[in-house]
Amino acid sequence: MTLAVVTGASTGIGYELARFAVEDGHELIICADEDEIEHAADKLRRLGGKVEVVRADLATREGVDTLWRAVERREIDLFFANAGRALGHAFTEQDWVAIRRLIDLNVLQTTLMLRRVGEKMQRRGAGRILVSGSIGGFVPGPFDAVYNATKAYLDSLTYALQDEWRDGPVTLTCLMPGPTDTPIFTRPENRLADSPIAQSDRLDDVTTVARAGYEAMIAGERGVVPGLTNRLLAMLSGVVPQSVLAQIHRLGAEPDR
Repeated sequence: MTLAVVTGASTGIGYELARFAVEDGHELIICADEDEIEHAADKLRRLGGKVEVVRADLATREGVDTLWRAVERREIDLFFANAGRALGHAFTEQDWVAIRRLIDLNVLQTTLMLRRVGEKMQRRGAGRILVSGSIGGFVPGPFDAVYNATKAYLDSLTYALQDEWRDGPVTLTCLMPGPTDTPIFTRPENRLADSPIAQSDRLDDVTTVARAGYEAMIAGERGVVPGLTNRLLAMLSGVVPQSVLAQIHRLGAEPDR
């Protein structure tokens, strides 16, 4: 049986990716550091999946090492680098520990897992990786400044590695969604609930977004931006001044006072 590894699989896009993998007959290892991961595992098992849970905080080196010990002797067919967090409000109002954890999770530890899994797949001669980037990586993000910066890093890293690995057996796909209807906006530690976009009815459907990423990964595509509006924003990012893009982003991110 083939193996899929999904980080950040408790809810949202990560859970949907895990569900698609189970429905395609993959054995699962899912990872998160919250109680919801056990509930997710139960639901996935009811779909007929063989599911192993790794409880680990991937914002820490210890957490990454815990996950790695669970997978290093297994042949990984699909790897979903989906774990991440966000942080709203003004940069100077954000707690430094929260900023550091965001950077550690979104950038440092994700890069470490991509390095380890990518090398493992290269040696094996097969494998597919999906990285959950963001349309936010295309634009400056007032009131989401550090989050958008980390997603710009992930988007860029994935496309760079695609070029390095273009003649090899391992594929990388970057999923770059826009604002999506997931618990990212309601987690208190993210401080996003009072932003205009969180309270709007314009959030993308999580299943549709995850399906677009999953299918692009299986097809070996380089990247996917679900949703027409998001694709237009991605195209505009190459021609519209950064100051204008920042103002557009501010309209959806500045908290209601």
